[in-house]
Amino acid sequence: MRRYTSKHKLRRQVFTEVAKLAYEGGDPNTIGDLPYKIIPGEVATYRESVLRERAIVSERLRLAMGLPVRPTDRPMRTADGVEEVAVSRKCDHKPLINIIKVACDACPPKKVTVSNLCRGCLEHPCVDSCPKDAVSMVGGKSFIDQEKCIQCGRCVTACPYNAIVKQERPCEKACGVGAIHSDEYGRAEIDYEKCVSCGQCLVSCPFSAIADKSQIYQTILAIREETPVYAAVAPAFAYQFGRDTSPEKLRAAIKALGFADMVEVAIGADLCTLQEAEDFLNEVPDKLPWMGTSCCPSWSVMAKRLFPQYAECISMALTPMVLTARLIKKQHPECKVAFIGPCAAKKREAARAEVRSEVDFVLTFEEVAAMFDAKELDFAALPEDPSPVDQSSADGRLFAVAGGVAKAVVNTAKQIDPSREIKTVSAEGLAECRRMLQLAKAGKYDGYLLEGMACPGGCVGGAGVICSSAEAAKAVSAVSESAPFASAVDTRYGDYLDLLIKE
Repeated sequence: MRRYTSKHKLRRQVFTEVAKLAYEGGDPNTIGDLPYKIIPGEVATYRESVLRERAIVSERLRLAMGLPVRPTDRPMRTADGVEEVAVSRKCDHKPLINIIKVACDACPPKKVTVSNLCRGCLEHPCVDSCPKDAVSMVGGKSFIDQEKCIQCGRCVTACPYNAIVKQERPCEKACGVGAIHSDEYGRAEIDYEKCVSCGQCLVSCPFSAIADKSQIYQTILAIREETPVYAAVAPAFAYQFGRDTSPEKLRAAIKALGFADMVEVAIGADLCTLQEAEDFLNEVPDKLPWMGTSCCPSWSVMAKRLFPQYAECISMALTPMVLTARLIKKQHPECKVAFIGPCAAKKREAARAEVRSEVDFVLTFEEVAAMFDAKELDFAALPEDPSPVDQSSADGRLFAVAGGVAKAVVNTAKQIDPSREIKTVSAEGLAECRRMLQLAKAGKYDGYLLEGMACPGGCVGGAGVICSSAEAAKAVSAVSESAPFASAVDTRYGDYLDLLIKE
């Protein structure tokens, strides 16, 4: 499992208390009391002050309820505005990713520095390696002129004693679109014109000062009403709740939480595969120089924003989440749909005005784990649900891992037109995705299918996962082997595609 730290413990406690409040029908105005339950006593556990710990938890509680963080320059109660979010529908998510200022440690920006390990060696390779003459020997030790330094890191690599260190703010380093900078007090600040809500800054911050808004409270309120709520579960579910996280076991657990039933989003992945394979065969290279996949919203938004001249090259296929939700509502018109997955950006996608997503709520695996805690459910002890499993393909389930989407599209395209050879390239992390697009712009990938994934390892490395991406990737591969079909062409859902696209 992913290393469970105090950071994850606090996040889980906050989500669990909010879930309990919703399940038990408690007064949402009492959230101001919860910091004293989560952080009891008078002695600080994690920081220098118990008062600061509770102030941070208060902001996390607000975000878990779907409320914005409070301003720091005027008084405001923890529960202020709670009536607006105490509803059984999704609320305004903007901004989705938030900086909790009182938690931010104001980490220094990127800088290359010389530590006390410098031995002032005769060879001084650090000086010779610098392309800007920023490194010199002063008083027998290496010295870096910060005015000249471009943080290239060559001196770091050259030093035989590891005496030169490249310091980077963790959240800024994790952001592949350069959306994080410092405010006037040195604290992290997000440029929402650049942010694509991938959530990697959230994962990387060791102080847990960055958090996304949750819809856990609203989802549970909806579950408690008469309208059935169906859970659409992303293919990355394997291993998230333990080694025995099979589709049958997870369906039993999902129903125990109060959902009407569970549907695998791998079905939507198969539908997405069919659409992208057809589009690629019809449009590349005659109409488009290359085509990029559509399923990762952060990659898609970044590509269209940074390379607008190639926006039409990003597939217009509906994502697996949207296609699955539309299929569920076609079969159950009066229901609500909650997407459950590894991704923070799906919350943003579900709220997009330009695409009717049919998704009422979006929850991460981490948030669902807190719902299990709130209901005191032992996942491992639950029996498997005997209901028939979804008829998805192995390729559809492999959408969760890097390279899986491109592989699925190629396999399907070959079945449609065996004479076509399709070259692919894939990138993990937005910085790598950006480099891939730059090469495509330069004509290096003409005729290619480009797969972009905002998170390392693919969806299994998303901001809302519980276990490590490596463990999850192995588990996803194992679950895919149990799928009843090999590829999207073999499934029985293809006839729905045109109907779902036109809605």
